[in-house]
Amino acid sequence: MANEKPSTQTQPHGDAATRKKTETSVAEAGSSAEKKVTPKNALLGLQHVLVSNVWLDPVFVAGAIGLPLALSSNMVNAIFIVSGLVTLIQATKLVRLPIVQGPSAAFDALMIAAGTAGSLAAAGTSIFISSLIFLVLCLTRVIEKLRFLFAPIVSGVIIFLVGVSLSGFTLSEFLGGAPGDKGFADPKTLAVSIITCVLVVVLSQFGKGMVKALSYLIALVVGTALSLAFGMADFSAVASKPWLGLPKFMPYGGFDFNAAIFVPFFIAYLVAIMEALGVYQAATEIQGTKLQDRQVRYGLAGEAAGSAISSLIGGFTTTAYPQNVALLKVTDEGKTRTRVPVIIAGVVFVVLGFIQKAGAVLSLIPSPVIGGIFLPAAASLISTGFNTLRKVESDDRTQVVIGLSLLLGIALPNALSGLEGGAHVFFSNSILVGAFSVVILKALIIDLPNFIARHADERTKQAE
Repeated sequence: MANEKPSTQTQPHGDAATRKKTETSVAEAGSSAEKKVTPKNALLGLQHVLVSNVWLDPVFVAGAIGLPLALSSNMVNAIFIVSGLVTLIQATKLVRLPIVQGPSAAFDALMIAAGTAGSLAAAGTSIFISSLIFLVLCLTRVIEKLRFLFAPIVSGVIIFLVGVSLSGFTLSEFLGGAPGDKGFADPKTLAVSIITCVLVVVLSQFGKGMVKALSYLIALVVGTALSLAFGMADFSAVASKPWLGLPKFMPYGGFDFNAAIFVPFFIAYLVAIMEALGVYQAATEIQGTKLQDRQVRYGLAGEAAGSAISSLIGGFTTTAYPQNVALLKVTDEGKTRTRVPVIIAGVVFVVLGFIQKAGAVLSLIPSPVIGGIFLPAAASLISTGFNTLRKVESDDRTQVVIGLSLLLGIALPNALSGLEGGAHVFFSNSILVGAFSVVILKALIIDLPNFIARHADERTKQAE
């Protein structure tokens, strides 16, 4: 067994050897039986497509920015195609795990901020350069020496602040804008957003089986139907879109490097890596295997390459999705270690990416529906950040680092809102402020004193 100590004998006892051989044969037989495209695997693959919410982030980002239909549908289609291609390549060649790829929520707030400022070209350039840097770090194995950046205290603070940042954009969609805007807090707007939000919460927390798994999709359909009934939705523009087509190359403009925009995107990419590593680990644990260094290196390299391609055709990053790993626990995929359903899901994503009418329909979903759906999603990011921070060893120094980092990340952008130029760009971004704060405070309050203490102990031992 994997957890047993190796025997000191040259050969294991007959019973142990027979048992091990039998277990191996059963696993191989099950795996072989599940390597076919059967109706069961096709349904499991479709379930992965519906649960993944690959469509949710681009729809939310495009809606919050207010992109025209041509650009918003292009973003949705681009992300579908890249998510499908990366899922296929990861499952068959690189990380070789049943993992679905999709856009990372860590970039939502940054994309919205860049889009509302008219800097989507700079955002795409930042993602492209960040992806290439991490691709090189993966292929040269330098990424393995930077694990101190992926400590739970760092990732927990950043993920928490990502959820807080998204909450502002989400509530704007939920309420219909800001005070003074036409339609703000309109009864119809609130009815749609509240009903949609309540559906997500009730179905995801109290639903069973497929109802629970498809809670976001069900809420989307109901909320959109209610919007149509109130005259708040108009899908007539979908008729002008062709059925099939390709995303445009660099739809937001040419390369535009802006250091003030690049830095927060680079840090957000660190968050995406942390998320991916957690998903890889969870998938291997469910399968009863051990995560290999090669899988980490090649898996992260595949995500980096996919993110670079996505940025060139109007999308943004791709990373491993945790919600799909949860399906492995309740289906035979985890036991049999099959990757066929995920491969089928990848094919479906690619096909949907070429159907421009599908992207157009998703892009025209009313803002209150998006706000109602994404409010629980943003809340889940905040709780994920809390859960990650709970893994940190609790002592006075770590509590100080966590508390100060969250305080600075949340309060400092408002306190320094009057700054201008590069300082305004830096201090107005809560994710950026929080990330720098936790890394610097961790180094000064935790790592440096620990290093000094270890060095002093070594000197004491040598003196003795």
